Amino acid sequence: MRFVVKIGTSTLAHPTGLLNIRRVEELCMVLSDLKNSGHEVILVSSGAIGMGVGKLSLKERPTDIPTKQAAAAVGQCELMYTYDRLFQKYHHTVAQLLLTGSDFRHDDRYHNFQNTMKRLLELDVLPIINENDTIATEEIKVGDNDTLSAMVAVSVEAHRLILLSDIDGLYTADPHKNPDATLIHEVADLSEEILSLAGGEGSSLGTGGMKTKLHAAQICMEAGCEMVILNGAQPSLLYDLFEGKRIGTRFFAKGATE
Repeated sequence: MRFVVKIGTSTLAHPTGLLNIRRVEELCMVLSDLKNSGHEVILVSSGAIGMGVGKLSLKERPTDIPTKQAAAAVGQCELMYTYDRLFQKYHHTVAQLLLTGSDFRHDDRYHNFQNTMKRLLELDVLPIINENDTIATEEIKVGDNDTLSAMVAVSVEAHRLILLSDIDGLYTADPHKNPDATLIHEVADLSEEILSLAGGEGSSLGTGGMKTKLHAAQICMEAGCEMVILNGAQPSLLYDLFEGKRIGTRFFAKGATE
């Protein structure tokens, strides 16, 4: 199976913005193991700006574009250094791809991206993708890595997109505010009722929330790609998912019969 995993800033880093070392090490181990079992793995990783905020000792996530881009430039170096070191430990080679919305909207660049991804997978490389926050502006950016990961999954004809979040999945209400909220395990149709469950923004370090995740689900489902939301605090849950256990929220691809 070819699958895409997206990890968000709130899952990747501590509230300080600094890397959650234990969690990232476990994630790389699990993904390496799944890759060893024959799966093709693509990682979409947030965290460049968040990690840059921590490394630059900024008190909060910047709001002006130049400081955001500076933080991304600093943080992306540390992010890729960490991934390269951890995946190399399990004898896997990684590649970095930084994209913007323009790369999907221009035919030549889009096809070049697809060709590069195809060749990387043929060479048994694990691609790691992020938005190019050092140059992205409102006019050219995708805006959030939930949407970016869905666009990547569709582009490479992945069978499944897995969003690792700071929540177990889609709930009937905000579980942080409503103790009676229950987890929705399966979604076959993005009805108005389901879409209305999207809350606000995510953490102070990230840019996403349930709204962007449901948008990603819409992109995937319509293209015939399954999507799953899992709690990224426990990367080992990926094993449970691939063993067919009923965890997280599974969004069925359009036309799926399960």
